[in-house]
Amino acid sequence: MSIFPKISLRLEVEKYLKEGFMNKEVVSAFGKQEAERKFETLLNHLSHPPSFTTVRVNTHLASVQHVKDLLFDELQKQFNGLSVPILQHPDLQDVLLIPVIGPRKNIKKQHCEAVVGAQCGNAVLRGAHVYVPGIVSASKLMKAGDVISVYSDIKGKCKKGAKEFDGTKVFLGNGISELSRKEIFSGLPELKGIGIRMTEPIYLSPSFDNVLPSYLFLQNLPSAVVTHVLDPQPGEKILDLCAAPGGKTTHIAALMHDQGEVIALDKISNKVEKIKQNALLLGLNSIKAFCFDGTKALKLNTVKDAEGKPPFLPESFDRILLDAPCSGMGQRPNMVCSWTLKEVTSYQPLQRKLFTVAVELLKPGGMLVYSTCTITLAENEEQVAWALRTFPYLQLQPQEPQIGGEGMMGAGLSLEQLKQLQRFDPSVVPLRDTDIDSLRDARIEDMIWLANKDCIGFFIAKFIKCKST
Repeated sequence: MSIFPKISLRLEVEKYLKEGFMNKEVVSAFGKQEAERKFETLLNHLSHPPSFTTVRVNTHLASVQHVKDLLFDELQKQFNGLSVPILQHPDLQDVLLIPVIGPRKNIKKQHCEAVVGAQCGNAVLRGAHVYVPGIVSASKLMKAGDVISVYSDIKGKCKKGAKEFDGTKVFLGNGISELSRKEIFSGLPELKGIGIRMTEPIYLSPSFDNVLPSYLFLQNLPSAVVTHVLDPQPGEKILDLCAAPGGKTTHIAALMHDQGEVIALDKISNKVEKIKQNALLLGLNSIKAFCFDGTKALKLNTVKDAEGKPPFLPESFDRILLDAPCSGMGQRPNMVCSWTLKEVTSYQPLQRKLFTVAVELLKPGGMLVYSTCTITLAENEEQVAWALRTFPYLQLQPQEPQIGGEGMMGAGLSLEQLKQLQRFDPSVVPLRDTDIDSLRDARIEDMIWLANKDCIGFFIAKFIKCKST
């Protein structure tokens, strides 16, 4: 059931998205009314969290069963003995699913309030506690130990340090303050820890802050699907072209049993450090991370580079993952996106530059997987149509496992081609209320089906390079 308003977008952005989802091909296949209903349903789903928390087990260091047992004990502690099932995904053996309980309707709002920024609010809806930098406003007399009602400032209108806020805010649940108002707004830069520990969130999800950090990686379900689709093999040389924060990079290395070479590039240095930290934490040695712009990763002269650093010679890699920078319009929950149309549409040219480099760097017979966490036609199916026109030696490949739906009409691709794509569209299922009683009665296969459908918006395409460029 919907408890939040649909995602708030600028009118020009909503119009642009609507035109994509109600294109001629879609309307002639499904009718105008059904196309419009699907689009409105999608906007509504985007403001709510997915039905499941997904974690990937680091199979390089431990068995799935061992980690599942440890996680069960941890959840019992976090949920005060409440028995929430942990499911192993049947098609993604290294993925565990934990149902989200909520929305919980009977939480009593407190007089003492704190308002957090929208990004912080989104994280709380997925199980996080409130960290001090995320707190924008707190009641005048708030002390450490007080029970606080936490709200999200979804429009970004609350002034930092305000004592009250009457603008648009969304109730996220109750928590216990770890600090007083005075301490929170003291301006001390070292205050970065938990400011409010959530005790009654309206969506109950586990917190993974420092929980089994060497064994688990918190990841959205489609993000784990991508690496299985890439299907990396031991001994191969693989490139993750836009790799931060390293979830997919470390997954690639784990699926290769840490045998071979995984090159990870990102152009932002602190993000590259994050990849290195994650590799170290997960005990993976086959990863080499470089701070480098992926659009410049192709070496234009043919002098062989001895050190294995970017840029690289053409046809250097067996498989390449291009999890491209994108407009991120599939992320959930997201109650407001203040981007302009210019910002939303700015990614297509960059994605094409990166794709062109990836094709050049791929060996003949090699696999290229392209993915985004967005819902736009321009960044997904239109990019596939462009790639097949521009590089006639690329062929679309069927994907294994196929968990998402097929691609969306509107880019001129054939029905056969659309079936070879995976588009994760959360609007295909109604929003559900989940409580402990409904979980007790639920069949495992129904829960898995729901987890596969009610996730973030995402897109995957897989290509093979048939001959040398």
